[in-house]
Amino acid sequence: MNIEELRDYCLLKPGVTESFPFGEDTLVFKVGDKIFLLTGLDSPSFNVKCDPEKAVELREQFSEVKPGYHMNKKHWNTVQTDGSLTNKQLRELVDHSYELVFESLPKKLQADITDGK
Repeated sequence: MNIEELRDYCLLKPGVTESFPFGEDTLVFKVGDKIFLLTGLDSPSFNVKCDPEKAVELREQFSEVKPGYHMNKKHWNTVQTDGSLTNKQLRELVDHSYELVFESLPKKLQADITDGK
């Protein structure tokens, strides 16, 4: 999965915005103004939020999944996109991160996002 495919996939999700709050080289995706994915424009990896127990399991199962670089390592993973994980697996990690962040939003905001407001 390259940066364009990753970007397109993230932007398909309801309520997602993209920005560069950390500089012109770090692309950030948010839902409800909360980050669910960050990536360097020239990086073969991305950071995603993850349930702490699942994060440990993924790190043990896949050498491409590491504790989140420059992030809270309990809740974030850095995922290599060098081709070892399938696009389906990468999309599942993005989906999990999005869902965790979306579910943490206030119910009113979730409803607004779902309704397309």
